[in-house]
Amino acid sequence: MAGVLDGIRVIDFGRYIAGPFATAIMADMGAEVIRVEKLAGGEDRYIAPLEDGTGAGYLQSNRNKRGMTLNPLRPEGREITRKLAATADVVSANLPPKPLAAMGLDYESLCAAKPDIILTTTTAFGEGGPYSNRVGFDGIAQAMSGAVYLCGSPELPQRGIAAHVDFCTAMSGVTATLAAILEHRKTGEGQHVKVDLLGTALNIMNPQLIEQSVTGIDRVATGNRGQLSAPTDIYTCQDGWVMLQVVGQPLFERWAKMIGVEDWIGDPRFADDIARGKNGEFVSNHMASWCRDKTVGEVMDACDAVRIPCGPVNSPQQCLDNEHVQAMGYLTALDYPGVERSTPIARTPFQMSKSEISIKRRAPMLGEHTDEIMMELGYSAAEVSSLREKRVI
Repeated sequence: MAGVLDGIRVIDFGRYIAGPFATAIMADMGAEVIRVEKLAGGEDRYIAPLEDGTGAGYLQSNRNKRGMTLNPLRPEGREITRKLAATADVVSANLPPKPLAAMGLDYESLCAAKPDIILTTTTAFGEGGPYSNRVGFDGIAQAMSGAVYLCGSPELPQRGIAAHVDFCTAMSGVTATLAAILEHRKTGEGQHVKVDLLGTALNIMNPQLIEQSVTGIDRVATGNRGQLSAPTDIYTCQDGWVMLQVVGQPLFERWAKMIGVEDWIGDPRFADDIARGKNGEFVSNHMASWCRDKTVGEVMDACDAVRIPCGPVNSPQQCLDNEHVQAMGYLTALDYPGVERSTPIARTPFQMSKSEISIKRRAPMLGEHTDEIMMELGYSAAEVSSLREKRVI
């Protein structure tokens, strides 16, 4: 099967997660993606390092790409950037506006190289506000959106360890870039696509922000216990923990019968999700008592028998070993030079029945494809050698 983005060329000046993961998804869909890094390697290349020093996240967010090194701040580097852009359909970068312009990656500069270029930029705080040139990460966006305040406890706010803002921003970048490609096919015109972490975080937290604005409820953190329904919490079993989520009247009635509190059905304290959420601590305490003398498997089997959403609280190793994760083939094993064991790279989080979406090759080593890309741009072997001596590439 052909990929839906076969024939699309993307130059990726991204770093960390949001930008690179967006272009990785495009590469999974068939786009040719060139990852451009500074000569010492991008910062993300070395985070959570494996045996050879390569970061775990880098391996995930840069599969299916070719890689080259480049210093776009040097005059010769800016010329190479211009030539790369002239061959591309899309340029992707996650930098604030000022550094973007300094590297010749602003929309005006790229249009001079290719008038119909699509530029997708990912920033922490967007463009136009007082924070526009500040730098930021996923955790900063989580904190500013109210999410961290409502996690953990009132005494100790808690950020989520998973970089969900980064990954959701990446998916927004993919969506918007695909829309720009469709528009280009209709009109022949490119455009500047902009996504930012704080905007994504506010979308994720929007229901809570709407509730606060309209009702002034001033919610505070309640740990793992849900506030809008009950029982929604993490419960201790004899050999681990389970996460249970009961939302809606049918689920509540089945749950009440399962643990033997049928008399709660019709009780005004538990009349609907909101009432149950208000009495969530009381409800959770009963569920905790029911789970305490059972194993994780026994609780899950009981819940599954009456169709109540329940899952184990897995360690990372338990997740890797999970029978459903393995049966579904969610993780693709790829070898990487210098890493003894294969790396389990999560497959694209969507599939298509008539178009290929796949992980075909590992992330590139630092500068692995610099020479071949430079020669594709028309540079001779001698010129490539000279540019390398000058530390341009």
